[in-house]
Amino acid sequence: MPKGSLDKYLYGEVDNNTLSWDQRFWIIRGIASALIYLHEEWEKVVVHRDIKASNVLLDDELNARLGDFGLARLYDHGVEQETTRVVGTIEWLAASRRTGKGTPLTDVFAFGIFVLEVTCGQRPIMQSTQDKQVMLVDWVLEHAQQGSLADAIDVRLKGDYNVEEAYLALKLDGHIEPPELPAHQSFQALALMQNEGFDSYIMSYPSSTSAGTVSSSSGGR
Repeated sequence: MPKGSLDKYLYGEVDNNTLSWDQRFWIIRGIASALIYLHEEWEKVVVHRDIKASNVLLDDELNARLGDFGLARLYDHGVEQETTRVVGTIEWLAASRRTGKGTPLTDVFAFGIFVLEVTCGQRPIMQSTQDKQVMLVDWVLEHAQQGSLADAIDVRLKGDYNVEEAYLALKLDGHIEPPELPAHQSFQALALMQNEGFDSYIMSYPSSTSAGTVSSSSGGR
């Protein structure tokens, strides 16, 4: 995979290589296809448990492949699998915290956060202008509830994106209103993960752009 990992392109580690919207949407579709195969089409159910931008690898044509199966679990189709040990990335931990189980649904939750990363050009844990940690999911929901969803789209696209596709990525279903999410829930989630020893992981996710300063044109290409 000669292009390396996706995170380098999303967070500015590769100079002058901002991904276009078409490239981003192609990458999202590629990882979605990978999860369908892992969860439904292979002879076993594979729960990846580590879906994040740094584990998405790109070839010369920017076809995306999901890598690093070091935390993966597999089991027979039709068997309910429970997780007894807290393990994985912030994305996966947030999902398992809600469900208490390690199932394909937790991968799908983590994939949803991955989609937000690709669309917004932000890490799952952001630093606000008040130097506070903010969860990307909450930040996007706040924009949706305020009617400013376009402001969550990566500013480096400079308004050059397909509006319908970008809104689909941020809302996942154009017919569903974003849920109400009290502000204290995000702080509770961070506190729970920090109490379980994930301070160093969270602090290793510095934001490339401060939350609250991101803006974007709502115009499409």
